Amino acid sequence: MATVLTMPGVATGDDGALIVAWSKQEGEAVAVGDVLLEIETEKAIVEMNAESAGVLARILVPAGRTAEVGAPIGVLLAQGEGDAQLQAALAGVDAEAAAGEAAPAAAPAAEAAPAAASAPVAAVQAGGRIFASPLARRLAREANLDLAALSGSGPRGRIIKRDVLQAQSAARPVAAPAPVAAPAAAPVAAAPAAGNYTDVPHSAMRRTIARRLTESKSSVPHFYLRADCRMDALLALRAQVNAAAPRKVSVNDFIIKAVAAALREMPEMNVSWTDEALRQYKDVDISVAVSTDTGLLTPVVKGADRASISDISRSVADLAERARAGKLQPAEYQGGSFTISNLGMFGVDEFAAIINPPQAAILAVGAASQRVIVEDGQMAIAQMMTVTLSVDHRAIDGALAARWLGVFKRIVENPLSALI
Repeated sequence: MATVLTMPGVATGDDGALIVAWSKQEGEAVAVGDVLLEIETEKAIVEMNAESAGVLARILVPAGRTAEVGAPIGVLLAQGEGDAQLQAALAGVDAEAAAGEAAPAAAPAAEAAPAAASAPVAAVQAGGRIFASPLARRLAREANLDLAALSGSGPRGRIIKRDVLQAQSAARPVAAPAPVAAPAAAPVAAAPAAGNYTDVPHSAMRRTIARRLTESKSSVPHFYLRADCRMDALLALRAQVNAAAPRKVSVNDFIIKAVAAALREMPEMNVSWTDEALRQYKDVDISVAVSTDTGLLTPVVKGADRASISDISRSVADLAERARAGKLQPAEYQGGSFTISNLGMFGVDEFAAIINPPQAAILAVGAASQRVIVEDGQMAIAQMMTVTLSVDHRAIDGALAARWLGVFKRIVENPLSALI
């Protein structure tokens, strides 16, 4: 039986995804489990595997194009099927599109004028079902909007997220501004001459990063705590480990372990805010910021408090390599309870990071360097590292965050305690 391939729901929270490449071409045989195509989601390139065997008879959405979740993207024929079955499958796709684009019955002539002045009415499928994406349905339900009163701007007249958001914005009452004196016109900078710049289109990942960071900074009440950690003992222990272990470990591996140990000691910091409750996590899963050519990813080291330093090092190296290759699976970059962002390897002394929602805290790590300190009333030279903790004040109070930062500092300065 002919199978219409549809865009899978790989991009949670999105209406669709970009098809990067088809691994099979029209006319090629397909076995169960074969990679059919690669899809760019918010965070990675995801492979779509065949669930049944056959022949890829038709590609409906070519590489480089975006398709909505659930939209037809290809047709797979079973062995022995031919053009008749392909045409029947395509006819079914066309019929669905026609139903989605069908306008409602025309209004009587006496009502023509009022109808023309009103907002357009959404297209419906045969049987009266609204042709809308699952995300659009959920958003409309949450906003108490009637989908039947909306018009769709997606493929084949489908109602998508932006249609619901536009309707929600239009429905929101706008207060008339009080009359004010017109301000003096401000000087306007001249636009750059044509040809002096190049517009690089945003990738799906870059758009997602921009949206999430804007939401975090504008909606999460951040506050910041800073601490200077003495690193001499940690660096000495690292040198001992690397002299004996077959796998070299980094300073960042020790920091991950120290953060995990501090969260295990103070589980009240291993939380996130929800509108209904404070969510406390049972596992200590640490998100580690990784820079890639397309943006910042945060793969997750699962159970970091229970893992050895060598296991953490191995896991971080593997996750970072696949993050830069765009091969992470969604489960590998979702679900962390705390994030570490380390710019010390770039020579940055200190910085403040933006919280990664829905998490409640992120630790920004600077470079370890020699500094003059006062020890027992005398000046001394020590390896010091500055860290800055960004905290969601809705979930964590200042005193709690300060105590946790003190525990982290103690563990970093006595690193053997985290390994026992």
